[in-house]
Amino acid sequence: MTTDQIILFSLFGAVFGLLLWGRFRYDIVAFSALMLGVVLGVVPTKEAFSGFGHPATLVVALVLVVSAGLVRSGAVFLITRTLVDASRSLGAHIALMGAIGGVLSAFMNNVAALALLMPVDIQTARKAARPVGLSLMPLSFATILGGMVTLIGTPPNIIIASIREDALGEPFKMFDFAPVGGVTAIAGLIFVAMIGWRLIPQPDADKNGSNPMDEFSQYVAELTVPEGSKHIGKRLKELLEDAEKNDVAILGLVRDGSRRYGTQRGTMLQAHDALVLEATPEALDEFRAALGLAFAEEHREEKLKAEGEGLSKIEVVVPENARIAGRTAQSIGLNWRQSSVLMGISRAGQKITKQVRKTEVHPGDILLLLVPQGNEADVTEWLGCLPLAERGLTVTRDEKVWLAIGLFAAAVAAASFGLIYLPVALGLVVIGYVLAKIIPLSELYTHIEWPVVVLLGSMIPLGAALDSSGGTELIAGALVGITEGLPAWAVLTVLMIVTMTLSDVLNNTATTIVAAPVGIQMAQALDKNPDPFLMAVAIAASCAFLTPIGHKNNTLILGPGGYKFGDYWRMGLPLEILVVAVSIPAILVFWPL
Repeated sequence: MTTDQIILFSLFGAVFGLLLWGRFRYDIVAFSALMLGVVLGVVPTKEAFSGFGHPATLVVALVLVVSAGLVRSGAVFLITRTLVDASRSLGAHIALMGAIGGVLSAFMNNVAALALLMPVDIQTARKAARPVGLSLMPLSFATILGGMVTLIGTPPNIIIASIREDALGEPFKMFDFAPVGGVTAIAGLIFVAMIGWRLIPQPDADKNGSNPMDEFSQYVAELTVPEGSKHIGKRLKELLEDAEKNDVAILGLVRDGSRRYGTQRGTMLQAHDALVLEATPEALDEFRAALGLAFAEEHREEKLKAEGEGLSKIEVVVPENARIAGRTAQSIGLNWRQSSVLMGISRAGQKITKQVRKTEVHPGDILLLLVPQGNEADVTEWLGCLPLAERGLTVTRDEKVWLAIGLFAAAVAAASFGLIYLPVALGLVVIGYVLAKIIPLSELYTHIEWPVVVLLGSMIPLGAALDSSGGTELIAGALVGITEGLPAWAVLTVLMIVTMTLSDVLNNTATTIVAAPVGIQMAQALDKNPDPFLMAVAIAASCAFLTPIGHKNNTLILGPGGYKFGDYWRMGLPLEILVVAVSIPAILVFWPL
């Protein structure tokens, strides 16, 4: 073993040890290792930052921005509001949500797909009065499985395609992962929907999925019927079914500036009528998008859109000395002074019966505001209020939904047929989203998960140094030695198990960067086609189901689902065994040795 190999193995050992310890964030660990590698001379200085311009790093960043654009356009609402129903049995709900999550995560980052569907799953569980922990873990596993189907579904696939390009001269294409990944994902989804969820420990219904913001989450707000709406001439009671489906309560009606007595359910709707509603911010936005309603002050909304890059929803708490305390939004000139609209008021235990903008605000109220993008802090300070904890609220640009879907579909098709390089295609989608104001320019970089970018940018040069120094060849030789005399499918199985075990306890990106070159070296040592080995690594690195730290999706559900560290393996272990059992034959069929 050479000096460079000893240093690099020591660096990787330190990285893996620190990642397991969890005391320091993974991007700091990886970047520190890279800097140390440069100082020690095992990473060439001119290659130190090559990972930050690597196609894999760029694609991961661009996919996150494109995913955010699909969210902002309302593409996910389009799916969930028509398909999700709280009255379904738990098994049927898990099957449907798993299928939606699997399809979404095939075409967008699987972490983003879970982040989109998790609130829907939680809301559906609460409507059905069942613990959310019974369905969140299956949803997480489904989005992980779906990510294996395409090149952009999960970072390991992106990294492996780039490593193949470096080693063999050509990357994997968009749907090269689909035959093996698709068969494995379908088998996994069937298991999760029919058997897997039954293996989850029964959670404590009192604690499971609790949300500390629930007591503040309901607002009384107004949405208006715009000119030309299809609901003009309908009776108010005809909207009740859609309202119930979206978890919105219709409290009454405002016409010509006056609140009508009673619920007015038999009243025929006219243009500019305002519906008085009670709901969460997310439910209000979904209900508005589903029925094509407008904000209470349409002229102000249009002015806001014309003046700025977009709109943002913020929640603020009213202290005793706030400018708005004891006054109304109308009296302090919130609209014309700050170009902002008061959408709703949350007041614990009390109903707001007047028009929202004419309602006197009390200390302790929580206000839901519609403000120009980028002016959130200024408006909050001017009101003298305190910002509520960030809850990721955005205003859905539902009128741009088909434009957003069309741009993304065109880019995927162009990249799939080799008409344009994938990073360029995704870059054009991002530019289109910005020009169309689907994503405000001020938000462009906030959707990129910079720790992942730093991790990738740091690990890629280290992985390249390990490969060029002969380190991966040593690891591959050791694995070939262990499996000497075994058939090729058994060698593939060992590679998958080792990779999957590493991915269960380490970041799957770091695992892929080390395991993919090892797979190529093993193929060369056995004089076999390297593609089956790369596919085995791709599947294994993505399938981390035993712990909450192996994949970010599993980490995301830990708190909301009320899980413990040891809950994951109960469904995860049989699922990993199934993945190996299904994917090895699929690899041998679609990617012959």
